Amino acid sequence: MGERKHFEPKLDNVFLALSHPTRRRMLELLQARPCCVTELADSFDLSLNVVSKHLKCLERAGLLRRDREGKKHNLACNNRALAPATRWLERHLRMWQGALNSFEAFIIQSQTTTKAR
Repeated sequence: MGERKHFEPKLDNVFLALSHPTRRRMLELLQARPCCVTELADSFDLSLNVVSKHLKCLERAGLLRRDREGKKHNLACNNRALAPATRWLERHLRMWQGALNSFEAFIIQSQTTTKAR
């Protein structure tokens, strides 16, 4: 149980970071190629302050790497941070697929039984 409490905040941070379209777009751009903060900010009609807040959310989730060279901040995606969220989604997808397959089989059997009467 203690392990789960340790795991959930990171997972929550990943889903929180992915919940905003601007942050998802930032990740898409950074997956294409790393760049500096100002270069990334130029892709959005947002103030540098707002861009910085989005980047901090991505960093908190571990989805972003920032390397500093003097005043220049270089950004890159950290795709490994998506692994816990991917595992969570895959586990729930399998559960729902199993439940829906069982429900489909039940419906087909019910329709077959009704037609036979």
